[in-house]
Amino acid sequence: MRKITFKVLSKLPTRYIDNGMILIIALFVYGIAGTHYVMDLSWIDSVYYATITMTTVGYGDYIPTTGIQKIFATTLAIGGVALLAYVFNIILTNFQEKMSKYSQGARKMKAIEVMEDYYIICGLGRVGKVVLDELLERNQNVIVIDKDKDKCESLEETNNLIVINEDAIEDDLIAKLAGEKCRSVILCTGDDVNNLYIVLTIRETNPNAWIVTRASKLDNIKRLRKAGADKIVSPEIIGGEDLYYESARPHLLRVTVKHTVDEIYDEFKIITKHRCTLENIEYHIPGIETPLTREIKAMKLHEGKRFHNYLNSHDDQRHALENLYKAANTVHSHLISGPDQTAFDKLLKDLEKQEEIIGVNLTNKEIAKITSKEIK
Repeated sequence: MRKITFKVLSKLPTRYIDNGMILIIALFVYGIAGTHYVMDLSWIDSVYYATITMTTVGYGDYIPTTGIQKIFATTLAIGGVALLAYVFNIILTNFQEKMSKYSQGARKMKAIEVMEDYYIICGLGRVGKVVLDELLERNQNVIVIDKDKDKCESLEETNNLIVINEDAIEDDLIAKLAGEKCRSVILCTGDDVNNLYIVLTIRETNPNAWIVTRASKLDNIKRLRKAGADKIVSPEIIGGEDLYYESARPHLLRVTVKHTVDEIYDEFKIITKHRCTLENIEYHIPGIETPLTREIKAMKLHEGKRFHNYLNSHDDQRHALENLYKAANTVHSHLISGPDQTAFDKLLKDLEKQEEIIGVNLTNKEIAKITSKEIK
């Protein structure tokens, strides 16, 4: 308890206390000078009289007799009482506030101790708020750390949400929380320097912690990765991809087909022939509506040729891909971007000659109904 009290007192805000002490000193100087010139006392006696009058002790050994002396003694006594009360009141008020804050902090730490697997979110800006909503929607336990008091107070704590109004880069709070029970630390602050510092702080004591961080600038992605971040997400990259896909949507074609691994290169030759780009491949596992997606982004014939040669020279990779095709009963979709609808029409005609086309621009739900027949 003594350590806590000392820590609280050592961190009391000094602005108001300093102002109060300045006023007391000013009043003391006023009392000494006034006593010397108004009461006609020596400087030593003036210090003594000013002290006992300001503190309302008043031994009565020096008694004001004239009107001006009485007025001076009255102002000195009232000013001393008022200023001393002001300073002590500030000290007590701040002490109570700090003790309350430490008490709340202790309750939060006890709640964290009994909390099972949780996520930590550092930074409650626009990105952090979206991440928090996603986690709470899935009934996950979350600890939010943010130095903005207003943002923290805007959240209502629950059994699976604890909000800590602290700066994550100060002390070793984040390192303590990112222990075995922490599923992931998600750094959402918009300051890459802060994110980098937090990653380094966590890695010093928790080498196995899973850290996902935001990178506001592309140049800092490598630095964050070297610092120890497991996953780095850049809003610039994600935003750029979304803008591209939205702008290309009139020129995107989703073709659901059936063919074997041996026919991959022949299919790719048809796609590149019509100046189209294979954006990704989605494998539809029977009974699972959401497909398994592989990002490709290939449009040059030599890229398909290189992949074809790689499969032929690496039996283990070829077997793995064949097993994936087998699990999906060879049903998969290609997201293809192209210059115009005319190119798509020609592409579909050529693909029909090469393989079985199940449908064009089908939804996942429609494809799931088709693949579900395979497991009945």
